[in-house]
Amino acid sequence: MKNGYTHNSYLIGFVLSIILTIIPFFMVTYNITNKQILMYIIISCAVIQIFVHLIFFLHLGTKSHQVWNLISLIFTVFIVFILVFGSIWIMTHLHHNLMV
Repeated sequence: MKNGYTHNSYLIGFVLSIILTIIPFFMVTYNITNKQILMYIIISCAVIQIFVHLIFFLHLGTKSHQVWNLISLIFTVFIVFILVFGSIWIMTHLHHNLMV
C-alpha cells in the first residue's frame, strides 16, 4: 500500500479488536468473576482497544508523515472537551439560576 501499511497490519488490528471484544463478552455472559474485577477488565480491554484502533486503523504513530493525524486527533479531543464540559457548565448554572 502507498502509506506503508500492509494488509497484514490491518489483519493484526482486526484480530486484536476481536479478541479484546470477546474477552469481556464471555466474562459477562458466563459470570466468571465478581462485578468489581469484571468492571476493571471491561474498562482495561476498552482502553487497550482504543489504542489498537488508533495505531492499526487510524495510523497514529511516530513517523513524520503521521504528525497531521496526531494534530487532528488532539484538536478533536480538545473540541469534544469544550463541548462536553461547556454544556455541563451551562446546564449547572441554568439549574442553579432557575431553581432559586
